[in-house]
Amino acid sequence: MNIRMRARRSGPTSLRTQLLSRSLIVLGLLLVLIGALQYILMKNALFRNQADSLALQVRSIPAELWQPDRELRSRPAIPNNDAHSDHTGQGDRPLLFLPNMSLAKIEAGGNYADLTADNGLAAPKLTVETYASIMERFKERQLVTYEVTENAQGDQQIVVFRPYGKPDSPSGILQLGMDTQPLHAVLFRQLLIFGVLAILAMAGGVALYLPLLRRTLYPLNNMVETVKRTDAGNLAERLPLLQGQQEIDRLAESFNGMLERLENAFDAEREAKEQMRRFIADASHELRTPLTSIHGFLEVLGRGAADNPEQLRTALSSMHGESKRMKKLVEDLLLLAKLDRKPELHLQDIRLDQLLLEMEPHLRMLAQGRNVTIQAVPVLCRCDSDKIKQVIYNLFHNAVQHSDSATGQITITVDKTKDLAVLQVGDNGSGIPKEHLPHLFERFYRIDESRTRQHGGAGLGLSITQSIIDAHGGHMSVDSTVNQGTVFRAEWPGIIPY
Repeated sequence: MNIRMRARRSGPTSLRTQLLSRSLIVLGLLLVLIGALQYILMKNALFRNQADSLALQVRSIPAELWQPDRELRSRPAIPNNDAHSDHTGQGDRPLLFLPNMSLAKIEAGGNYADLTADNGLAAPKLTVETYASIMERFKERQLVTYEVTENAQGDQQIVVFRPYGKPDSPSGILQLGMDTQPLHAVLFRQLLIFGVLAILAMAGGVALYLPLLRRTLYPLNNMVETVKRTDAGNLAERLPLLQGQQEIDRLAESFNGMLERLENAFDAEREAKEQMRRFIADASHELRTPLTSIHGFLEVLGRGAADNPEQLRTALSSMHGESKRMKKLVEDLLLLAKLDRKPELHLQDIRLDQLLLEMEPHLRMLAQGRNVTIQAVPVLCRCDSDKIKQVIYNLFHNAVQHSDSATGQITITVDKTKDLAVLQVGDNGSGIPKEHLPHLFERFYRIDESRTRQHGGAGLGLSITQSIIDAHGGHMSVDSTVNQGTVFRAEWPGIIPY
């Protein structure tokens, strides 16, 4: 593993260099394979053509050349000189062979005679078994191909064979050979030409490939420059999605998606920090108000008001109310913290209409003279009954706060759709301006500071309600008209058919 890592580090690090070098390696390997294949095909073709030529020559050799006891016919006139008169027998045969050719005769009994050993190229001698096999194939009228072998001096030759005598029972074999050095010279020249052309082709390929490679990598270089310009303060820049390269386009799409997610994450983080800042400020303000009031009453009592029963009773009553308000605020904050962390729901099969009827006496008592109308159809739903009760109380308390005690009309409706349970709480109060509707479920958000102070609200009830409905997988919505009233709607899944 370390060797591989060191090899990667020591190699070229530029993508352009790597692509160029690897392309050249592949091209070089292809050219080597093509050259090797060309060499094999050319060698086979040259040897086969030469063998065919030798086969024609060995058939045209006159018998006088390889039968010394046979009377020569049509023998050409030879000048009468001393050099010639000294040769008899085999030496009287005309020298019709080139210096790079050999001729041998192999009789059926296995006798081998090299006919050109003295005045030409020495003929190679094969094994007795090989000659016997060739003789048998001639007897069976089978094709005998050429052989490539070496003579005693190490000269490589290509040899062909011809039977002589009767066709069905040949008396022997004539073996005609030729030195392969000229053939290898032709092959070498062809390989040299191919090598030079391959080098020129690779050089031309490099010259043409570099501009194409530079143009191909241009979108990737643009991405690099874009990444350099991207930081936490600049996440709005995006890459073009159509650059003509499918892989680059997919990478650009993924990169844009990553930038979008980062931008959303940073925006969410900034919003969360801002909400946390507002939350801490509002919570501190809400807690400071009752604590300041309690501290003031304690100072009054410390100055002697405790000796006055009427003043003592008033101070204790006010301190008790402020402590209750502070306790309710702390409980709401703790509940929101639990809902934010991981809501724990105790789901049961609940009849929402019966649950609402059980709460009716308490709701009418909380209405303080307002007219309350309850409309409930049978709805069997799987939910946390205690949490749904708190939703109803919060929405009902909000309707009480925003409606007149003498003319107020509050309507509570329990219904269902195909898959959702629906709870609606409406009033005929002052209504909510449209600019406040998107912020109603934010923590410590108050429309009317003075009225909220009058009723002791801290702006957490609707936030708790939305968190409970979200925990059930549902959704909260609100519809309001100024001076006509407001309707809050909560819906969540879990309907059980019955």
